[in-house]
Amino acid sequence: MPLMKIAVVGLGYVGLPLSLQFARCGAQVLGLDVDASKINALLAAKSYIKHIESSSIAELLEAKRFTASTEFSRVKEVDAIIVCVPTPLNKNREPDISYILKTGEAIGPFLKAGQLVVLESTTYPGTTDEDLRAVLEKSSGLKAGIDFHLAFSPEREDPGNPDSKVASIPKVIGGLTPACLERAKALYGIAVKTLVPVSSCRAAEATKLLENIFRSVNIALVNELKVVYEAMGIDIWEVIQAAKTKPFGYMPFYPGPGLGGHCIPVDPFYLTWKAREYGQHTRFIELAGEINTSMPNHVVNKVAEALNSHRKALNGSRILVVGLAYKPDVDDDRESPSYILLDLLSERGAIVSYYDPFVPVIRPTRKHAHWTGTKSIAWERDTISGFDLVLISTAHTAVNYTELGQWARCIVDTRNVMAGIPSASIWKA
Repeated sequence: MPLMKIAVVGLGYVGLPLSLQFARCGAQVLGLDVDASKINALLAAKSYIKHIESSSIAELLEAKRFTASTEFSRVKEVDAIIVCVPTPLNKNREPDISYILKTGEAIGPFLKAGQLVVLESTTYPGTTDEDLRAVLEKSSGLKAGIDFHLAFSPEREDPGNPDSKVASIPKVIGGLTPACLERAKALYGIAVKTLVPVSSCRAAEATKLLENIFRSVNIALVNELKVVYEAMGIDIWEVIQAAKTKPFGYMPFYPGPGLGGHCIPVDPFYLTWKAREYGQHTRFIELAGEINTSMPNHVVNKVAEALNSHRKALNGSRILVVGLAYKPDVDDDRESPSYILLDLLSERGAIVSYYDPFVPVIRPTRKHAHWTGTKSIAWERDTISGFDLVLISTAHTAVNYTELGQWARCIVDTRNVMAGIPSASIWKA
């Protein structure tokens, strides 16, 4: 018998789409979040995520398939609880699972026998069956695998990709016990077409880390080759386009100004940290992180070089960063390298502004709160032409790059979007 009453804790870029998908498939969904502004927006049928239509929220509210609250005690009303909360790194680049543990403490006192708890937040192997389990058992007085079910199923959300739908993305699931796995499969079978059961919570946690480590290492490779080939007078973008014509044994990855998003810059270091407990060293992961985190400095040096060619110093120059979101066509600015570029340029004396059609005002962030409230500039000839240099950090398709080529005095392009577009001065970085 499918579970039909579901609570989703954390209504961000993962939790909200998941909630709406379950509701569309006939479940009754309760969305929970500590952020009252999100709850108020949802109850007013207003979306705060670009790719989610307000009309879809309104439809499910009206059908009484979805509601939202800040009252975590309401988990006692449901059959299953799915946890989708942040898992950042702390200032020492160590895992911060405090949001997971606090959620466990909040829902534990209201757990009932027979309920299922699933963690979706990306984390290191052992978080579900050790850390979350301990908190839930202590606060509820129940035993995982005996009184309530416990599982891990990693999120695979791809914001901004119109072909990425919750229902069609295969769902990896690992349970604490075989019975826990069966309950989790029954849950996700309501809303997802393909289920991928694995042997344990730890195997499921490790699967998610592998997916993101794979991307991190390969992006680091092309970032390193970009610098090497540039020294040789070779265009990395031309090389990638040629290499991707091979129909086997090759997958294209692309360089950029650094890594962004909640997953790829963060998740590999969860495994690095956990591996030390077992006396293991993750050399590939650490080297990839070193290369990727060095890219903003490479870009800033290229900006200084481009300005120097126009007989200008970086100190005192007016620079526009195009794109604040971490990837094209989304409003998600988590871990965006654009923030690091803004900081580095400002530290070296530049007068910096940004343009992003999807981020009109910078919202509070954990690491870059000093930019909170800064507004995107207007997209107009007189404004753009007033900058000494334009730095393209994110390749939004909504940006008119032909106009940019006509208006800007000098452009540093980290995404190859100006290829073939006439401009007075274009530098690749």
